Amino acid sequence: MTSSFPHIPKAERKKILLICDDIRVHSGVATVAKEIVLGTCHHFNWVNLAGAIKHPEKGKRFDLSQSINGLIGIDDSNVMVIPTDGYGNPQILRDLLREHKPDALMLITDPRYFTWVFQMESEIRKQCPITYLNIWDDYPAPMYNRPFYEACDLLMGISKQTVNINRLVLDEVADNKLLRYVPHGLNENIYKPVDVNDQNLVNFKKQILNNRPSDFTLFFNSRNIRRKQIPDALMAFRIFLDSLPEEKANRCHFILHTEPSSDHGTDLVACVEYMFGGKYPNNVIFSTRKYPNHELNLLYNCADAQILLTSNEGWGLTLTESLLVGNPIIANVTGGMQDQMRFVDADGKWFTPSTEIPSNHRGTFKEHGEWAFPVYPTSRSIQGSVPTPYIFDDRCKFEDAAEQIKAIYDLSPEERKAKGLKGREWALSDEAGFTTRHQADRVIDAFNTLFDTWQGKEKFDLINATKFTGRHLNHAIIY
Repeated sequence: MTSSFPHIPKAERKKILLICDDIRVHSGVATVAKEIVLGTCHHFNWVNLAGAIKHPEKGKRFDLSQSINGLIGIDDSNVMVIPTDGYGNPQILRDLLREHKPDALMLITDPRYFTWVFQMESEIRKQCPITYLNIWDDYPAPMYNRPFYEACDLLMGISKQTVNINRLVLDEVADNKLLRYVPHGLNENIYKPVDVNDQNLVNFKKQILNNRPSDFTLFFNSRNIRRKQIPDALMAFRIFLDSLPEEKANRCHFILHTEPSSDHGTDLVACVEYMFGGKYPNNVIFSTRKYPNHELNLLYNCADAQILLTSNEGWGLTLTESLLVGNPIIANVTGGMQDQMRFVDADGKWFTPSTEIPSNHRGTFKEHGEWAFPVYPTSRSIQGSVPTPYIFDDRCKFEDAAEQIKAIYDLSPEERKAKGLKGREWALSDEAGFTTRHQADRVIDAFNTLFDTWQGKEKFDLINATKFTGRHLNHAIIY
């Protein structure tokens, strides 16, 4: 679905060089990038320097224009994919800048993957602006990211928290940058409610649950990595089952759509055997198949609620998918997941982080969308590494998550769906706008503003080295 901005003939469009994951694959970054390209290719031309760890198609080029034309109903899209190992290198980028003469460079994913790009910023910004669809999981505001943010002309923050972090880190330089809120958007005609009596859904659910009768199904869909806190979600589900009579507990299931074992996470099979094997051997189901979108939508529609207890989460795309399907969400109150729960501030407005209240992870505000069943962190510890010296790790209690599972279970199926559909209604609204069209509108508006105002970088910078006194904490910690 293209944006509401007008169609521009191909020869008159601005061209954007996009460096990120290959838009043809199924990573979170690639999914978002693809939706942006599909939503804006009537207004911009795109070249995707398409990254992968060891890309099997490195050195080739693919013109996706004809296939995209068929998807979105135009006849003159101009989209090229150029596969590369990693995200490229300085020489590849110089060659592409010379060949394609893009009007802007756009980056998506963690800034440390693009250190080499930011080191070239003076060279690049003499030719075109650098733009960055960026995200940061948590506070304290990462002053170690300042050189990356300073190298950009347009910073599009995926979460409200990220926009606030961009502003805090840039400090006095923020006035010279274009900062915009561009939350993730997905196609609401792919992720949508399906009638419970639809035969395809009935058959799919029987297959997933191995023909077991079920009154309540919890769903997790994400990677098996440590910060996703999957064992905590499992323990919460075990506590929930123990709160029910045995015959009712046996009619509740937890579907884990993830890798059963991963070096980046844990051995979930061992966790399930230990936590459930003696008493509830059939209540946890692993789903490992990579489904096409229409079947993934059926998988979401098999569930009564989505759970995500991540201790660091920039956005949580599976929550967006769940909202569009019309399911309630159980989530840790951290990062961009807060946006999707629509907390209400003291003025009755959708909460926007500030210097005084940079996050709601302390539970400052308790009113939220009725589709949301938040779990507030009870522990915040400072974690870090050499490249990222400090960041909060927000941990919630699995006992609290169990209470929220039970709260959704205690609703009738009709009440659950009504709350979930309220979430879909809001996600489709202009306020939230978690759709492809809204995302595309925000991207186009941001780029058009940039193109109207951008001036090439000067040949040299004057820096007052005596003025610098260090970068220090500049937002509240207790609030």
